[in-house]
Amino acid sequence: MRNFLWIAITLIGIASCNQQSEKTGYVNNTKVVSDFSEMKIAKEKWTKKNNEVRAELEEKAKQFQIEVQGYQNIMKSMSKTNREKKEQELLVKQQGLQREQQTRMQEIQQGSQAEIDSIISKVEGFIKDYGKKNGYTYIYGETEVKNIFYAKEELDLTDKIISELNGGEATEDKK
Repeated sequence: MRNFLWIAITLIGIASCNQQSEKTGYVNNTKVVSDFSEMKIAKEKWTKKNNEVRAELEEKAKQFQIEVQGYQNIMKSMSKTNREKKEQELLVKQQGLQREQQTRMQEIQQGSQAEIDSIISKVEGFIKDYGKKNGYTYIYGETEVKNIFYAKEELDLTDKIISELNGGEATEDKK
């Protein structure tokens, strides 16, 4: 019985030592990604591209409206055949403009999403490497849905990760 008790105490001691040596931290995923300089640059780039394409499409839509108004001004003087022909031509142009708008906006959305996904993967890889390099057993991620309700502030690695991602030389606390 004494041996059993001794073994149990030893195992409890070993388990508590192992638990104490585990290093954990957490990051606010949303903040890390949104404060990452590459993400800011990507957002600016895609916002600019979106605005340029919208302006170009709006100009084409205005030109189309001018053409429609011109047709409406002279349609009463046109023969029925010519009116039908012009209306068909305008309908085809309108459908073409709508297809172009859909295609261009879809290209922007897909390009933007691909770049964002790439940046998120880069951040995830960086955090994994950071954890390995700095001896972490776990680094948890916090999101908008608050999957971490409480943690000691000193376990929050968010600002350190952002600093290092953006080229800063944040140093790891000695824990």
